[in-house]
Amino acid sequence: MSFDDLGLSPRVLDAVKEAGFTEPTAIQAQAIPPALEGRDVLGLAQTGSGKTAAFTLPMLTLLERGRARARMPRALILEPTRELAAQVYDAFETFGKNHKMTVALLIGGISFAEQERKIDRGADVVIATPGRLMDHFKNGKLLLNGIQIFVIDEADRMLDMGFIPDIEEICKMLPVTRQTLFFSATMPPEIQRLTSTFLQNPHRVEAAPPSSTASSIVQRLVHAPSDPSAKRAWLRDLLQAQAETINNAIIFSNRKDTVKILEKSMRKHGYNAAALHGDMDQHSRLQTLDKFRSGEITFLIASDVAARGLDIPAVSHVFNYDVPIHAEDYVHRIGRTGRAGREGFAFMLVTRHETKQLTAIQKLIRKEIEWEGPEMIEGSEPAGFEQTGERRGKRRHNAQEARETGKGRGGKGKSRRDDHESSETVVELAAQHAPEKPTKGAQRKTDDVQPREEPRSRRGNGRHRDHEIGSIEGALSFQHQEIPAFLLRSVR
Repeated sequence: MSFDDLGLSPRVLDAVKEAGFTEPTAIQAQAIPPALEGRDVLGLAQTGSGKTAAFTLPMLTLLERGRARARMPRALILEPTRELAAQVYDAFETFGKNHKMTVALLIGGISFAEQERKIDRGADVVIATPGRLMDHFKNGKLLLNGIQIFVIDEADRMLDMGFIPDIEEICKMLPVTRQTLFFSATMPPEIQRLTSTFLQNPHRVEAAPPSSTASSIVQRLVHAPSDPSAKRAWLRDLLQAQAETINNAIIFSNRKDTVKILEKSMRKHGYNAAALHGDMDQHSRLQTLDKFRSGEITFLIASDVAARGLDIPAVSHVFNYDVPIHAEDYVHRIGRTGRAGREGFAFMLVTRHETKQLTAIQKLIRKEIEWEGPEMIEGSEPAGFEQTGERRGKRRHNAQEARETGKGRGGKGKSRRDDHESSETVVELAAQHAPEKPTKGAQRKTDDVQPREEPRSRRGNGRHRDHEIGSIEGALSFQHQEIPAFLLRSVR
């Protein structure tokens, strides 16, 4: 089948051919004909299957006749993130080059005034994130009663980001007679409820089983240490082992703080790396993506803000530095590679604390992922790690963990937690004999007290505190003596 067989207009077909596309993907071949007939469409397809063209091409054909009035767009496309919205805008620039349609991009990071000017001139198509769309609507700058075609893209990501109430409110503002095109990679119960409420007798198309991964992706697991410093070294070793096959790669982490640390660490070790996370402004994020697409950046270190739908066609590898908290995110992360039938590679570092998430992922994708190297023994660290890293790195691990998770003194991640099993017992003994002092504000509970690590100058050649005071039994001798000052500081 070719694009000529789908019923698209000559102007759209010319633009498709100029862009170098010859054959439609499975989701495009199934979704475009019913969309051109004016039917609601429910499209289920994994990331990288060509969903964007599946709704932009029929929309361009259907909107060739007519023109939008001021503040009354004819079509609305909702995207969960700014990056996805910007990509859809680029798709309209490519496929709509033979049209004179006005497309407005309503996302954060761009001034309201500039967006309002475009809406006032009459935008045929509005591409928006839910939050910015609601802002324009509530300010009286946008009317939605002229919408003929409504697209909800990456619906499961909308669910993850808490946008479902906004989508329900937006749907109620639209004409009942609209056409709705609904796309999602997975179908959790809340998404099924949404489709049954707002779609009318939809034509269901499914390019691949929901929550499946592309067969062109080689997936592997790597048993990794829990200590952050040692884990980063493990990642570098893995990158070195795959160096001959890596063209470029995305490295995913669960937290933006870890993304920042990884970027700093990799650049320090000579890797051409850049970060992409939610704290970056829109211009910086788009600039980083452009550099990665062009090959100026080899390693993109990203939080899940970059996991859905980004159109980077030639990513050779995906590395999951952390096991995703939500199993569905694994499908979307590794969907950045192996696109359009190309071979891709996906590696995931798994620590002893992440076995539950791994089990959920394998259950979701209905596939057991092979191990690269020795398989994990539950509750264990990688072979040889205890001798080579754990004793040296455990103290750094606790401090690093406090900084990354935001735990510790004042919630700012600045306190350090002693790594010895005996420390809490010793602190409790000290607390029993310490003079009572009034505290400012609400009285803190004993369970909230976190023991602090002594400054290096007081530790004496790097020895741990429990080595200085002896065993737990030895600590009992403090019962009838003055409590050492360093223990009292720990209690406070």
